[in-house]
Amino acid sequence: MSEPTSALNRAEFKGIAKVEETGLHGMITLRGDQSSAAIKKAVLSVAGTVMPEQREAIFSDTGGVVWMSPDELMLLCPYSEVEARVAALNEALAGTHALAVNVSDARTVFRVSGPAARDVLSKLTPADLSPEVFGPGQVRRSRLAQVSAAFWMEDDETFGLFCFRSVAQYAFDLLKVAAAEGSEVGYF
Repeated sequence: MSEPTSALNRAEFKGIAKVEETGLHGMITLRGDQSSAAIKKAVLSVAGTVMPEQREAIFSDTGGVVWMSPDELMLLCPYSEVEARVAALNEALAGTHALAVNVSDARTVFRVSGPAARDVLSKLTPADLSPEVFGPGQVRRSRLAQVSAAFWMEDDETFGLFCFRSVAQYAFDLLKVAAAEGSEVGYF
């Protein structure tokens, strides 16, 4: 059996911001009623965080939870733990109208960091990334050029984002062009 590998084998680029594909990550799509006590309890026990509010990403030492829509969350965890966490979710949610699915191998995770990270991402998405509107802990589902993506701020100079693995190279190339030396915008 072959060993799992990330889409771009941890590729990175350094320009006005650092762009890196961050390797394998465990990702679980959890669909269901987010106001349900059973789902809140399951998220807390499996992800180690409380339920995020709308357009919020919450992280802990053991993983994270990203709000995706009114009935969808993305739980993040170490790749080696994803199957056990899906099983724990399914056990905790037995009898509850919910769905937990391992989507780890269908997605690619990137990080864009540095003082110009906000400008780099702003070149590619129609989402308002001004500091007054978008800050650490917030998430948006939007587009990077022609690619669907979700992204969040880890801190004032770092964005995490994921997209489908099938478009990983395209997304990485977009981010590299937006982060190229000499492409500074200085808007933010």
